[in-house]
Amino acid sequence: MLSTRFVAGAPVWTDMCAPDLDQVADFYRGLFGWELRRGGEEVGGYGQFGLGDRTAAGAMAVPADMSPPAWTLYFHAQDVDATVKAVEQAGGGAVFDTTDVLDLGRMAVLTDSAGVQFAAWQQGRLKGVDVLNEPGGLVWTELYTPDVAAATRFYGSVLGWRTVEQSFPGGTYTMVYPGSGAEEDMFGGVVPLDSDPTEAEAGAYWLPYFQVTDCDAAVATARRLGGTVRMEPVSMEGVGRFAKLADPAGARFAVLQPSPA
Repeated sequence: MLSTRFVAGAPVWTDMCAPDLDQVADFYRGLFGWELRRGGEEVGGYGQFGLGDRTAAGAMAVPADMSPPAWTLYFHAQDVDATVKAVEQAGGGAVFDTTDVLDLGRMAVLTDSAGVQFAAWQQGRLKGVDVLNEPGGLVWTELYTPDVAAATRFYGSVLGWRTVEQSFPGGTYTMVYPGSGAEEDMFGGVVPLDSDPTEAEAGAYWLPYFQVTDCDAAVATARRLGGTVRMEPVSMEGVGRFAKLADPAGARFAVLQPSPA
């Protein structure tokens, strides 16, 4: 599971971009209880979604013609510049130049070998988000990709990930965890893009899951607030009940009501 130990290769941050932050701020406030804290000129207006005084995610206003509304996942890199080189050698690329964010850390926005965007974060004063594995916090991640084996090779070489196969009725599910951690540090899965017609049509991407106390109620709230239900709630034994959504701007994410421990 996700952990605030933030070992190398693990998710440490997630943020979203949209043309109108007021629109999505109202949506996420109603859905997760997040409040948008807007940043100043020193961070280019970059904001944070918070639960009380804790940070759950980031947000940035970006014109639609520059980037479609989307969520991005950040993974802990001990040396961002070295990670960028490793990405390029493994068939990926850099979207933006590596940059320092004040004294908070150093980052790079990248693409994997299938063109899926993600980011690397070298910790400074900011280690990562404060809210994980609880209502309103990041709880799981999934990569939808055209080639699972190629994706796991890529991220294994770039971020040191390890994998384990989990059997379920109808097939297997590839789960990933940091090479510096153990299997109990698993934080995500890698899914064949063609296994889901909805995802195949939309294209490869990283999908963040946020925890909720009641999946069906969260879906009803998302609808009421102008979101889109991309997949109705389903239950999976030992996992919980989950659904795939999009906010009013079109950024895709999922909600999960975990099974009792």
